[in-house]
Parts: sequence; structure tokens; C-alpha cells
Amino acid sequence: MIRTAQARWSGELQTGKGNVKLGSGAFEGPYSFGTRFEGAQGTNPEELLGAAHAGCFSMALGFALQKAGHVAESVETTASVHLDKSDAGFSIAKIQLRTRAKVAGISAADFAKLAEDTKTGCIVSRALSAVPMELDAALL
Repeated sequence: MIRTAQARWSGELQTGKGNVKLGSGAFEGPYSFGTRFEGAQGTNPEELLGAAHAGCFSMALGFALQKAGHVAESVETTASVHLDKSDAGFSIAKIQLRTRAKVAGISAADFAKLAEDTKTGCIVSRALSAVPMELDAALL
């Protein structure tokens, strides 16, 4: 299985423009210095990384709950990717995962254990293991 995405960049760092496109065609959007570092309208690599991580985590936690005998009504996750600047330049300093789930018949302790295991076990989390991750998981 291979998944693809494309990015095109034209021009200088601060005045140039880019475009990212998913291979599936489900998303295409502009990015620039402004969208990445100054909060301008458009996407950026860190936001896309956060979307991938939130999607992977929610699906993986849903599966972990299913295997434990509890089908989730919903699992909603927000991934906050922290881009920080140091003397060495910009880096992804941490990722905070905030998940809320509606799951009948599971204790808060069992849910917390499954969520913590998923934080380190989902595919995207494993790929990003060099980045510190924090988890705030709760049942609704």
C-alpha cells in the first residue's frame, strides 16, 4: 500500500507560494511562509501532520475499544502540533492529543489505558516517535 501527496513551491521563502495536493484528490490547498509562520489563510505542513495524527489516533482508539468489547459511538481527537523556534531554527517541539469519546460500558480507567496505549501504538504516533506527545483523553 502506498499513499501519495504532492507539493509544489515557487519563489523565495518569504514571498513564494506553494500548493499541496493529496493523491486521492480529497484535498488541495495553498501554503506559504505566511500560512506556516504568520497565521495567514491557507494550510501548512504542520496542520496536515496534525490532521493525519488525529485521524489515525481516533481510528486506532476506536479499534482498540472494539477489541476490548466496547464499540465507540464516537471518538473525536484534536492534534495540536507545536512549531517552535530555537537557535537551531524551527522544529516540531511537541504534539498534544485531546480526545473525547462516547463509549458505553467502559470504566474511565480502562478507557485511559487504551488511549495511552494508542498514543504510542497508532501508525502515525510510531512514525513521529521522536516528537514528545501529550494526551488528554476523557469519556463524554
